[in-house]
Amino acid sequence: MKYVGRFAPSPTGPLHLGSLVSALASWLDARAHQGSWLVRIEDIDSTRCQPQWSELILKQLQACELYSDGPIVYQSKREHLYLRYLEELMPTKLLYPCRCSRLQIEQAQTRTRQTLIYPGTCRRHEPVQRSDYRGFNQNASSTDLSFPTPIARSGFFEFFCDTSIRIEVPNQTIHWFDRRLGEQQQNPSLDVGDFVLKSRDNHFSYQWAVVVDDIDQGVSDIVRGEDLADNTPRQLLLYDLLKRAKPQYFHVPLVTTTIGEKLSKQTNAPALDPSCASEDLNKAALHLGLTPMSAPLTERLQSWVQQWSDQCMGLSHRATKMG
Repeated sequence: MKYVGRFAPSPTGPLHLGSLVSALASWLDARAHQGSWLVRIEDIDSTRCQPQWSELILKQLQACELYSDGPIVYQSKREHLYLRYLEELMPTKLLYPCRCSRLQIEQAQTRTRQTLIYPGTCRRHEPVQRSDYRGFNQNASSTDLSFPTPIARSGFFEFFCDTSIRIEVPNQTIHWFDRRLGEQQQNPSLDVGDFVLKSRDNHFSYQWAVVVDDIDQGVSDIVRGEDLADNTPRQLLLYDLLKRAKPQYFHVPLVTTTIGEKLSKQTNAPALDPSCASEDLNKAALHLGLTPMSAPLTERLQSWVQQWSDQCMGLSHRATKMG
């Protein structure tokens, strides 16, 4: 299979050093495998994402000479795709409407590791079917999954307005192999519960959009921060239900603050300054176990590709032993 990697930032603010570590790692991994590297802007949540941040993020990447090998994809323009794939899951009868508020969930749920576990309150409802909202789209046949018209999309959202759509999660342990962390496992039904694919405010969820995007773009390898590792079993479950090939995963160590918190927008991580790209790239490379250099960026990146390749061979060997 051809290697296709990606970096998918959310434009809720500018990139910081932690973001650059993930971007650099995914770019190096793609180059080390003679593959392609794509940039996707995950701006599906219009309440938190702003166009000006998307523009700045691309400028920050360009200053580091990290260029996408294909057109920049914006999630906000792919609603029709998320809906089409959602219809593929409807025959499983695992999708159901849910009108529970966060307060209701908090009052009824159990807590595991400080995480809200949805208690399955609305599982009793009939599964979501296309026939539920077909009447809103008089132009589409019962077998048409393309939803080419705004009428079809508005029909779906009108029917499920103020209603989230959850997926019933089977009680099973999902096993996967991480190229850095080794053998991993989780039972999503116990650790997460039934999770949302479309929210009450008519946004498709991160878990759903990222899987559909990766399938549509042919992503074969996902390199991202270790904080996202616990999302993997939910995403693998969706790959299985959609009967699509699953990618490989590599979760890189997080950049933390002086008190051990993840460096993030929430911890007031300073934004990357495009004029300081050289210094910031060296910091990111050092965090990844690579050698900081004073050479031109192009030469540095080429050197780091070889270092990354050598390093990852050792990591994969050690991860295999861990398993």
